[in-house]
Amino acid sequence: MAETTAAEMAAVKQVNEITSPAVAVNNPSSDHPFAFHVSGPRKVSSPSWRDLLNSSWKDGNYKRTVIACFIQAVYLLELDRQENKSEQTALAAKWWIPFKYKLSQTLIDDRDGSIYGAILEWDRAAALADFVLVRPSGAPRAVLVLRGTLLKSLTFRRDIEDDLRFLAWESLKGSVRFNGALVALKSIADKYGSNNVCIAGHSLGAGFALQVGKALAKQGIYVETHLFNPPSVSLAMSLKNISERAGFAWKRIRAMLPYATETQGSGDDGKSSCTGQNKWMPHLYVNTSDYICCYYTDPAGAEVKQIDKENVGQIAGQAAAAKLFVMSKGKQRFLEAHGLDQWWADDLELQQAVNDSKLISKQLKSLYGLQASQQTQNKPQVSETWRGLRSMYAK
Repeated sequence: MAETTAAEMAAVKQVNEITSPAVAVNNPSSDHPFAFHVSGPRKVSSPSWRDLLNSSWKDGNYKRTVIACFIQAVYLLELDRQENKSEQTALAAKWWIPFKYKLSQTLIDDRDGSIYGAILEWDRAAALADFVLVRPSGAPRAVLVLRGTLLKSLTFRRDIEDDLRFLAWESLKGSVRFNGALVALKSIADKYGSNNVCIAGHSLGAGFALQVGKALAKQGIYVETHLFNPPSVSLAMSLKNISERAGFAWKRIRAMLPYATETQGSGDDGKSSCTGQNKWMPHLYVNTSDYICCYYTDPAGAEVKQIDKENVGQIAGQAAAAKLFVMSKGKQRFLEAHGLDQWWADDLELQQAVNDSKLISKQLKSLYGLQASQQTQNKPQVSETWRGLRSMYAK
């Protein structure tokens, strides 16, 4: 009787290993905490033929979840590289394969050989294998994803250098990673069209994504941008705030002086008149307990309202400079509030800021100023032409 029971148990174990390869004993990465089936999203499905009629990518929750998974894959690409994992034991691919994407290119820092980004493209062959004949509406042809800081010795130094670069100057343009990301994004935008690609990043990677997307927007190339826990703290911004407060205080003092007769401004509040016509509107995902990104929720100029999960991807105000999605769960530990995994949680509830926040408005000021100057330069040319025609007919 005991021998029969042992045989039955062995048979059941063998069947479980065949039907559930993720837990097979020949896969040492099966129970890794970063494995997709362990820490990935639970309520998200792979594209199917039904997506031909009603695409899941049109749902803001689905899109946010998938793109966050793509960023996680870039973190794991670097960890797989450092741990010399084989194709069978690597973790990264499991985070894009379920969504019918494939790895097209890795962005490598030549100084230390680390992977800091990747381009994922729609995998038509894999989709056809599941009878998905065309790419679902809303699904990008290619996604450029950038990771944040990894506290691993092999890439820690270069990551921290860029962290300090942003902290000191609030600019990442001097980094070789900025140039690499810019070239990569421009290449896929030229190949597929700017409407068919997007860029996304987490933490430091979100800082790169914001500035790379802004650089292309200045060239008239508007790429959908998703920023998870983007950095908002810098010494440069603090100095600007101190300077602005001092200037504001001086204006108030000067206005109270008896000889203050000059005009008190021209009605320009510092915001560009072309904000409402801006074609580039990045998506920002911030947590109020994360001191790295929480300053994007500055209430000065930002109106926050509760929205339904179904409508989380819709914006209520066309004049917003960015779509700001805010998570507030009360007091949280920093690592939890700054983590990427929170953005694919099943119980996620977000608030949306429908007007431009003070910080994002400052960061995009140069972009708006460029658009405004271009409009101003075009107007005189039109009027000059009109005056020339009018004088010619008058004769």
